[in-house]
Amino acid sequence: MIQRVKNTIQVNSSQNNEDKHYECKICKDEEWIYIKDEYGVYSSAKPCKCREAKLYKRIIENSGITDAFLQKSLDNYKPTTKNTHIALKTAQDYINNYEAIKSTKNNSIAFLGQVGSGKTHLSIAIANELMKQNIGVRYMQYREDLTRIKQVANNEQNYADEINKFKNPIVLLIDDLYKGAIGRGQYGQYLNDADKRAVFEIINYRYFKGMPIIISSECDLDTLLELDEGIGSRILEMCKGHIVEIKGIENNYRLRA
Repeated sequence: MIQRVKNTIQVNSSQNNEDKHYECKICKDEEWIYIKDEYGVYSSAKPCKCREAKLYKRIIENSGITDAFLQKSLDNYKPTTKNTHIALKTAQDYINNYEAIKSTKNNSIAFLGQVGSGKTHLSIAIANELMKQNIGVRYMQYREDLTRIKQVANNEQNYADEINKFKNPIVLLIDDLYKGAIGRGQYGQYLNDADKRAVFEIINYRYFKGMPIIISSECDLDTLLELDEGIGSRILEMCKGHIVEIKGIENNYRLRA
């Protein structure tokens, strides 16, 4: 069967321009590498390293934010304050050093604080740079995806299926961590139990597996620890050396004329 599929692909390919530009020269964008046996017959296949990156790219395309996602880059992020210049420099350094740090404890990055300071822009720009290198990045729109996870919390299998989408990717981008999940009580701010359960499971798994995360959040460092010290301390350790905390309304580009 694999031989027939391969023959069909070869016939179709021969009809195309031989100089066609492929995103992946290894598999010629088929996402599979076909393996011959000792007789020269294609007997098996394995996924190409580009497959996961392309899978997550399709997930992004299906999310309805394709254009906004793909247009964000480090080049079109325009810093105007000292804090935002530091944020851009930190993002650039992270990309430049990713190969060296990806297997270390401090392989993640976080942009925290001021609304409208471009935290999401920089997070997505990093994701785009990684995906250009065929590194799979899963985008997690915190409020929407946590709602979906919580809706199936009473069904063990469905819950596991949903949460595994965010536990297992090579890189996970969590956009707007804790957005809409923080309440205020007699003793200060608190994180609702359903969100705490899901976030701990995702972060804890990735912490012990050494799997990178990219985080944007309106919370500052102190708030992350206050809401849940177990989750917060893991995030801070994973992102150590690559944490940008932006404070001050002057960093909100939405308020500038």
